[in-house]
Order: sequence, then C-alpha cells, then structure tokens
Amino acid sequence: MPDGPVIRPARAEDAEAIDNVIRAAFAGTEFGHQGEAELVRMIKADGDALVSLVAEREGVIAGHVLFSRMDVEADGTPLSGAGLAPVSVAPERQGQGIGGALIRAGLEELRAQGVAIGFVLGHADYYPRFGYSPDLAAHFASPFAGPHFMAMMLDSGAAWPLGGRADYAPAFGRMG
Repeated sequence: MPDGPVIRPARAEDAEAIDNVIRAAFAGTEFGHQGEAELVRMIKADGDALVSLVAEREGVIAGHVLFSRMDVEADGTPLSGAGLAPVSVAPERQGQGIGGALIRAGLEELRAQGVAIGFVLGHADYYPRFGYSPDLAAHFASPFAGPHFMAMMLDSGAAWPLGGRADYAPAFGRMG
C-alpha cells in the first residue's frame, strides 16, 4: 500500500502546476465550463484565500484545495466563514484518497485559524463524510441555496445558528 500524499501549503512557484491540475480535473465534467483555475487565481489576487494546500505524490503536485473567506452573518452577528472551492485531483490520481486528505487538512487549518463555519457547494453524497450538512446550510440565505449547498460548524460543540446569510468571496460573483 503506497504512503499517502504529502500535504503542504501552496507556494507561489506552484501556480502553474496547480492551474494544470485544476484544468485537468474539471476537463470534460459538468463543471468544466466554470473556469475553476481562473477562480482560484482571482480569489488569491483579491486576498480572499484562507487556506491553499497541495498534495504531492512522488514530488509531483497531484491535487489542490482552496478555502476562501466568506461574508457570513448568523443570528444577527458576523461569523468567520470559509468556502471550500475548488478541490481538484489530477485524473490519474483520483480515487486514491487525495481529495479527502486535502479537505481534512484544510478543515484542520481553518480550525487553527479560528474560522467558525465552513460551506461547500458540491455533491450531496460526498461532502457529508467530512461533516458538511445541507440541513445547517438551509438556515442561511445564499445565492447558492439548494440541495448541494452544505455547511458545517468547525467547532463541533458550537450551536447551530437559527438563521443568517452566507456570501462567497466576490470572485465567485464575477464568474460568468
């Protein structure tokens, strides 16, 4: 059984490799037209990236995850929030647990930063394994509201807010 990937913070010199992994991961998918590589560049340029990690296998970048700052209000009070998007794994490396390792490492980093709540817009059968819940997200008004919009309290002991709103970083609104 091969060792797991090396997960580390993304560096400036990783930009081209990250771009290539994202483009390859989303090519030919229903999401391919949304320009995830451009989104990542815009979020970083705007200063809204909270956590950007890469996974290396045999010295080659095999995956990337980005968590960006969100504007979240819960029960009338600002709440520190992060949005997961995108998570990308090179096609030849998919199914090896790399995406999951990146997500778990990113969530731990968010907890260390004191971020209170995380959101994701994604596959309803995949993200709940990390603690994301469509039921929690339903408490928040968002342009992305629906069955694929999920949230999780990063402090598992924190009470769920009764209501609020969740807005992704401005770069998401600039995606056409």
